[in-house]
Amino acid sequence: MVGPRSWIIGLFSRVSHKRNEKYFDYTLSPLQEQRLQRLQERLQVPFDETRPDHQEALRALWLAAFPNIALRGLISEQWKDMGWQGPNPSTDFRLLFKQDGKRATWEYPFAVAGINVSFMLIQMLDLYSAKPKCIPGINFMKLLGGGKARTENEWKKILKEGGFPRHKIIKIPALPSIIEVYPE
Repeated sequence: MVGPRSWIIGLFSRVSHKRNEKYFDYTLSPLQEQRLQRLQERLQVPFDETRPDHQEALRALWLAAFPNIALRGLISEQWKDMGWQGPNPSTDFRLLFKQDGKRATWEYPFAVAGINVSFMLIQMLDLYSAKPKCIPGINFMKLLGGGKARTENEWKKILKEGGFPRHKIIKIPALPSIIEVYPE
């Protein structure tokens, strides 16, 4: 569900009814620690236009946005059609890293918006900390703790703990690991 009643936004922003403190002391499971460490390691890797995996990611981004238009090259005026500032997307990535991931006050074009949202989520979820101490980060760590498809009862428990005591779960048959949740 998209909009202000979206379960994902609620999960990250709701405060537990039991405690209304800004910071919590909690223990990460070994799985959560491992996943957080892997995520933090990936956050330290800046975009590098010479790396084949980064080049492939750009090609995949182009293909997802324009499936019927062939990309002429990784440096091409075509990138402007997607909203990049110039013919070389790596320039926009470098600008973001010069800002230390802080969002600028000016508007970004469509293609850069995804990168900007990623930086915002990293900050909002406190992912550079050894252990996130804000409520959205704590709730994100709960999601990182899962390593398997969840049963409906497990989702009910997670949603209740996340501030959704009353909810309706909609299963999506084509995507069994994804559900939609609507407040009742």
